[in-house]
Amino acid sequence: MGRRGRRSRGRGPVRRRNKHEAFGEWETTSTVVACEPGRVFSWAVGDPDEPSAVWRFVLAPNNGGTELSQWMRMGPGRSGLSFAIDAMPEKEQKIVFVRLREFERGMTAALERIRQWAQA
Repeated sequence: MGRRGRRSRGRGPVRRRNKHEAFGEWETTSTVVACEPGRVFSWAVGDPDEPSAVWRFVLAPNNGGTELSQWMRMGPGRSGLSFAIDAMPEKEQKIVFVRLREFERGMTAALERIRQWAQA
């Protein structure tokens, strides 16, 4: 996590290196698709018109504080998950189940790190 108040000054797509023990390494390009300061921040991975995934943080007032939630949608574009399923179609259900659990663990950990940072 960066320093409190740190901002990106860049414009345009953001590139990121990714690594997964089963899928290997790859690079993604993300584009901000929604930004309402204090309310919503969302980005599309890959082609914004047909992303491999869309991620979103939403902030909402809650009992004098703020509730932060994170949301993610896979597709409609192809992703590394698509290629894994292409290679092992008989294991599609297990591949998707395992990947969704990985997303859930990662999102829970990210929200906890943000909570700790915000309350520091």
